[in-house]
Amino acid sequence: MFDYLIVGAGFAGSVLAERLANGSGKKVLICDKRPHIAGNAFDYYNDDGILIHKYGPHIFHTNSADVFEYLSRFTEWREYQHRVLASVDGMQLPIPINLDTINKLYGLNLTAFEVEEFFEKLAEKCDVIRTSEDVVVSKVGRELYEKFFRNYTRKQWGLDPSELDASVTARVPTRTNRDDRYFTDSYQAMPKHGYTRMFEKMLDHPNIKIMLNCDYREIASQIGYREMIYTGPIDQFFDYRYGKLPYRSLEFKHETHDTETFQSAPVINYPNEQAFTRITEFKYLTGQEHRKTSIVYEFPQATGDPYYPIPRKENAGIYAKYKALADNAQNVHFVGRLATYKYYNMDQIVAQALTEYGKIVGMKRKEATIKTKSNEKVFAAAQTSNGASSPAASIN
Repeated sequence: MFDYLIVGAGFAGSVLAERLANGSGKKVLICDKRPHIAGNAFDYYNDDGILIHKYGPHIFHTNSADVFEYLSRFTEWREYQHRVLASVDGMQLPIPINLDTINKLYGLNLTAFEVEEFFEKLAEKCDVIRTSEDVVVSKVGRELYEKFFRNYTRKQWGLDPSELDASVTARVPTRTNRDDRYFTDSYQAMPKHGYTRMFEKMLDHPNIKIMLNCDYREIASQIGYREMIYTGPIDQFFDYRYGKLPYRSLEFKHETHDTETFQSAPVINYPNEQAFTRITEFKYLTGQEHRKTSIVYEFPQATGDPYYPIPRKENAGIYAKYKALADNAQNVHFVGRLATYKYYNMDQIVAQALTEYGKIVGMKRKEATIKTKSNEKVFAAAQTSNGASSPAASIN
């Protein structure tokens, strides 16, 4: 008899598996229909020995000390601040748009004060911000919107920005200084030995059993468990009762080149002519030294594995119906991007999972993580006194 059956071994499922096992002594079975743990963050060494991200670049960043401290138990970090260029008008320009972007694009020499006035002249006032188009045009005007955002968004989402919720382009700021970092969060780093290694340590506990290549529906009626934690698509769980929720998917084209460096930045966006949206070169992310380099092209598509919930009002309406079913489901917890139909970053999923654990054990998230540390020490001492090696002792 398991206390919990957890569906999905990505961030949401793995964090909850670790918390329940290490923090509460629960017996957990975690299953995933893929042949590996770590979900979309899965990384591995390819045939040439280069560490790559199978499902495109995953860049960790957060403003949450709780989240960073929690994950630090399972990995050392490599300091990394992400930088992105966009291929526009035959030039490679910093994105998000900043002072250097404008000066290089237009051959100007504006100061920070002058570029702010420049944006104000270009901006088209919008009384009510409803769509992604409204967000950008109201900040930087229509010309920059056309050059950097419109076609990229069309490729990424299969929809015009005027059809998408404002939250999509609101994620990308506009700056009047020369800060070319893609993120400005307090904590920015990459797992020193990769995401998969971090997940392996997270799930290294005698109370956690893992089944891969396994659809939970094949085993749910054959094993004993008290509660389920579900991190898959919520519409699938309820057999598409209200129809399918729309998602965007991606196709990845990986290549290895016999050269130390392929491009001038970790990621280069291609907003306009090409069918792909961006090229990522992994060695920038990992810091690995190798005589070859590996890259990946991303081609957004409508079919395939669900990656991105599409933020539109009508989709939120469909999700609300599924959420009502989820709220009434007995002994089932819905956690993660697909289960809650939200476009979350990795740190937000970890925070959501820690919060859910706090609810399960009847504590606030901060209290639950503090109490957990003392529980882990007790568990480690008990294991050591029994002459067993302690999983807790190996956590960084």
